Amino acid sequence: MDDRYGHDVLAAGWRERSAKKTPEIQACRGLVLERDDDGYVGEVTRATAREVELEDRHGRRRLFPLGGGFLLDGELVRLVAPLSQAAPERRRTASGSFAAGDERARVARASRILVEGRHDAELVERVWGDDLRAEGVVVEYLAGIDLLDAALRDDPPSPRRRYGVLVDHLVAGSKESRIAGEVAAGPHGAHVLIVGHPFVDVWQCVTPRALGIPRWPDVPRGVDWKTGVCRALGWPAATQADLAAAWRRVLGAVSSYRDLEPLFLGRVEELIDYVTAAP
Repeated sequence: MDDRYGHDVLAAGWRERSAKKTPEIQACRGLVLERDDDGYVGEVTRATAREVELEDRHGRRRLFPLGGGFLLDGELVRLVAPLSQAAPERRRTASGSFAAGDERARVARASRILVEGRHDAELVERVWGDDLRAEGVVVEYLAGIDLLDAALRDDPPSPRRRYGVLVDHLVAGSKESRIAGEVAAGPHGAHVLIVGHPFVDVWQCVTPRALGIPRWPDVPRGVDWKTGVCRALGWPAATQADLAAAWRRVLGAVSSYRDLEPLFLGRVEELIDYVTAAP
């Protein structure tokens, strides 16, 4: 005789049999998901065998481990890697290029990139470090554009030893523009490429969006720019340690090339092409 009530509800495993199974969804690009824990909503931009990247409507990106904790159209789902991820995904560097495979370190080239200061060097390293190591390009800082001519005299460039120079505030009529013109017209100009961005300081090469501010503040003439910026943003600015902490905050907001101004991106890429070109 048929049992109208099915199996014994007191038998072992009855909770598991009656529990609603969470559906599994592949983490495909374009899928819009919500996090169950903090309500973060974003579109899938990338997925690996272990994690998924979501981008919200403000362009901010976050990484989450695959698995539970996601909502799709208000329903709990379990996120799994898409079938296309069965093969290992080629990793991209912070600059957006494909990372080189596991290789022996390359011997440094004679050609190199010179920047004005430590902050410039750290920002270039933050985004292009992997690429520069793969190409064997060294980045050195001058502690000021005023020292460029002396640096070239001490270690002259040549067809096989090119220098690419990145300059802050390279605009018409500026001191930086005058020095760049003199070097380009001098005895070493044939093997030196000097490019720059229009910003007062390399801090401004980081987009306001990355820092969560509407815009970089205007600093009155006669006020140290970094100090004026920190005061305007409500950051401590009384000591050199305060300014160093502010820079760490700015640099920490940069995770990839998307966090930098295009005018800066283009100039660095131009220098990398110049110093890696075959003589």
